[in-house]
Amino acid sequence: MVLTNCINGHAICRLLKKNWPFAITFRYLSKYLSVNILFKALNDGTRRSILELLRKKDLTAGEIADQFNISKPSISHHLDLLKQAGLIEATKEGQFIYYTLNTTVLDEMVKWFLQFNNPSKKK
Repeated sequence: MVLTNCINGHAICRLLKKNWPFAITFRYLSKYLSVNILFKALNDGTRRSILELLRKKDLTAGEIADQFNISKPSISHHLDLLKQAGLIEATKEGQFIYYTLNTTVLDEMVKWFLQFNNPSKKK
């Protein structure tokens, strides 16, 4: 069984794959697990700054780290959280890993927000 909205490797996804009869009930929740991870990733100023840098061009971890006054392991942690949220993608080229902004997730987030704008709803 494939859970299309599930974050790969997430504990609940592994549980649902093993117990597939319950997956239909919990499939709805996997969408919100993804949204929670996304909001967690966006909740930090450094991660938002990294996204702004990647909006301009693809960068290596070292190039990203050079823009901040924090340790490289901290930058690596921030990049990992952004990858888990699907906001960035990593591509290895030779000995370097280039990070790219993934706008698809941002598009999905905007769609999610727009569902709450219901002009036909009576007040």
